[in-house]
Amino acid sequence: MARLTEQVKKHNEQAIRATMDRLLRGDLPAGGKCDLKTLAAESGVPRTGFYPKKNRDGTPRPGPYQHLAEEFERRLKALQDSGEVVDPRIAQIERLKSQVAELKDRVTKRDAALAELTEFKTLAISRLAAQHDEILRLREQIGSAANVQQLPRQTSGTAIFGSCS
Repeated sequence: MARLTEQVKKHNEQAIRATMDRLLRGDLPAGGKCDLKTLAAESGVPRTGFYPKKNRDGTPRPGPYQHLAEEFERRLKALQDSGEVVDPRIAQIERLKSQVAELKDRVTKRDAALAELTEFKTLAISRLAAQHDEILRLREQIGSAANVQQLPRQTSGTAIFGSCS
C-alpha cells in the first residue's frame, strides 16, 4: 500500500473530525451506528487506519488515525456517561429491555394469581363434593329411619296451629 502524503493525511483527518462531530451529534446514516466502522465509512478512509500497526521487525506503531479513534471513543464514552444517548437504536434497546422486564414481572404476578385461584377452585370443588356426599348420606338416613315422621303439608293458606298473636 502506498504511503500517505501529509496533505492526504491532513485532508482525511479533517474529514474524520467532521464526521466524528456529526455522528456524536446523533446524525447517523441509515443503517449506521455510532462506531468506528461507520466513522471510517462516512469519512471515506479505511477502517484499518484507526488501529495500531506492526513494523517489519514486529514492534507496534500507531495507525495513522489511531489518535482520532481514541478521541472518538473517549468523547462517545463521555456522552454516554453524562446520560446522553447518541445512537437512537441504543435508546430503543434500553426502552425495550425495560418493557421486557416489566412484562416478565407482570407475567410472574399473573402466574402467581392463577396458581392461587386454581388452588382455591380445587379446595372449593372438594368442599362442594364433601357437602354433596353429606346431603346424600342425610337423605338416605332420613329415608331409612323409622323414628322420623313427616310433617303434614299445608294445603290451604291458613296456619295449622293458629296465629301467633
